Amino acid sequence: MTSRRKFIRNSSAIAAGIYMGGLSSSAKSYGNIIGANDRVRIGVVGFSDRFRSSLFPSVLNYQKEYNAQIVAVSDIWKLRRDEGKDWMTQKLGHNVQAYVNNEALYESKTVDAVIISTADFQHALHTIEAIKAGCDVYVEKPFAETMDDNIAALKAVKASNRVVQVGSQRRSGSNYKAAADFIEQGKFGPITMVELSWNVNQPGRWRRPGLVEKIKESDTDWKRYLMNRPFESWDARKYLEYRLFWPYSSGMPGQWMSHQIDTVHWFTGLPHPRSVIANGGIYKWKDGRRNWDTMTAVFDYGPLNDQSTGFQAVFTSRMHNGEERPAELYFSNGGELNLITNKVSSNGGLNEVHAKAMGMKPNLLPSVDLVKEDVKVVASANTGSDPLTNAHMRNWLDCIRTRNQTNAPVEAGYNHSIATIMTNAAARTGEKIFFDEVTQQVMAGGKVFKY
Repeated sequence: MTSRRKFIRNSSAIAAGIYMGGLSSSAKSYGNIIGANDRVRIGVVGFSDRFRSSLFPSVLNYQKEYNAQIVAVSDIWKLRRDEGKDWMTQKLGHNVQAYVNNEALYESKTVDAVIISTADFQHALHTIEAIKAGCDVYVEKPFAETMDDNIAALKAVKASNRVVQVGSQRRSGSNYKAAADFIEQGKFGPITMVELSWNVNQPGRWRRPGLVEKIKESDTDWKRYLMNRPFESWDARKYLEYRLFWPYSSGMPGQWMSHQIDTVHWFTGLPHPRSVIANGGIYKWKDGRRNWDTMTAVFDYGPLNDQSTGFQAVFTSRMHNGEERPAELYFSNGGELNLITNKVSSNGGLNEVHAKAMGMKPNLLPSVDLVKEDVKVVASANTGSDPLTNAHMRNWLDCIRTRNQTNAPVEAGYNHSIATIMTNAAARTGEKIFFDEVTQQVMAGGKVFKY
């Protein structure tokens, strides 16, 4: 494990160097780092359901401890902009200034940091805007939906002195940290398989019919919304129900799988899959969506060299049957690590009978509770503040003060985006997808995958 992690660190450094070039010399001055006693002024980029229900309460929990205050909101839709200003002003007890777009927000010079919870495809681009404005960033996942955006955002962050936290909140969870330590210390043995799943039965998931009826093109900025996506005529559903429509979102891979595949990268030190295949379709909810309602993706990780082992990871998801209990199961020859129960056990391990038949020794893991407390993953993004998001937000605010690296730095977002983009490419093309280490591009049928 140690040699593999060293190999990955060296490989990542080389890859970063390809895109960094001489940019570090042109990074912004370190003079704009916030002083120990200065107030951290936070701007909200996108007054979303996710922000209102989960991110806002998490900031509220720690604003006094870190002398942080939300002072501004930027949203290109007038209804959400006005709503955000009034709602936060009432909740916070002080005025929150509203801005018609991010350009106006950054020109005001009123914020030191921003929380970005906009459409999936905008995250990387909005991160670049914030970095150029000299702001620290908390950005929701998926970090990027195309490799061009992914590369550009990594490049911008690495050329700056800004603190970036990607919204992969599992990295701040005590149970996930315990699992990472258990695996890294070699106690689990080589991973042989990973099974990931995320299932719901929600015809309304990612639908916003009430808001679709309210919005008018004249009340927003469709061109600014599209950013660098191919032009399409105004469509309220693609604006408000973007998770259902590629190229504004990859759907299941970007929304759900990005969380779970990130733990694979974290626990193993592997930055991305070697190859991906995927299958699925729109089997139940035929409501005009482009993105699948059912899918399975299979990932090949490694081996890196003759001395290391490789494994597969499988992600399955359906939107027409399920109770939304995301499952993450790690398997070794000695047993399993279950992040539903937060237990390590000998389930499925090589027992004495089967080992003896082959002249081998049994291999059974001990029963271990990863954490003493009951830690559950809050699956829905909009059901209120949860322990993982709380811890993740606190880590970001702390790192703004200390200038330490966050639990989910830009590299984490870059790497989970490689996996989600590879999955989306497999879904869109039907090809077995590979990643080119030299060009840092996702390859489908020997060609670079774009749209």
